[in-house]
Amino acid sequence: MLEAVVFDLDGVLVDSESVWDAARRAVVAETGGHWRESATRTMMGMSSPEWSRYLHDELGVLLEPTEINDRVVARLLDCYERELPLLPGAVAAVKRLSARWPLGLASSANRPVIDAVLEMAGIGDNFAVTVSGEEVARGKPAPDVYQAAAQKLGVDPGRAAAVEDSSNGLRSAAAAGMLVVAVPNPEFPPSADAVQLAALVVESLEELTPESILAAAGA
Repeated sequence: MLEAVVFDLDGVLVDSESVWDAARRAVVAETGGHWRESATRTMMGMSSPEWSRYLHDELGVLLEPTEINDRVVARLLDCYERELPLLPGAVAAVKRLSARWPLGLASSANRPVIDAVLEMAGIGDNFAVTVSGEEVARGKPAPDVYQAAAQKLGVDPGRAAAVEDSSNGLRSAAAAGMLVVAVPNPEFPPSADAVQLAALVVESLEELTPESILAAAGA
């Protein structure tokens, strides 16, 4: 039986991939770096230390990775303060599932971003635990962030479901041994092989219910 559900943040609850992308592109442009069209997908799922290093090493940003991180996050939070791009049905889905299971959040986003989004959306109290990719050794597709969320929840990963949208996120949840639920991002769709890792695929958060997850788990 399932004992917990763990959400991703970016692309699942918040339509943020394009906001992250714009913030990173701006920092690359203003510091004399060179953007690659493959960079967006390459960085999806990376933790902040990983993508900051990628901007420095691969895209030629002549700042220390910590400064790169600070500049990108500042731009992102400025956008969120003006308008938080919650995905349709995000708040309702979180409240619906939190009434049935303890919830965790396993996100590649920085800790200040996670805390700000949950507060702005008014759903911070619905999550028993949250883990940032910067708080574990490896970002997605490694399983670290999901394993850490399960540990903090006090459940075996095999008794938890993970809600993900991206290729690296789906692979991370599967590698952790969780029941994988895919909500494919239409702007940056996951690869077919990553979607195949999911026991349940839904087109929108409105379809994400305790009943649909339990059916996928064979309960």
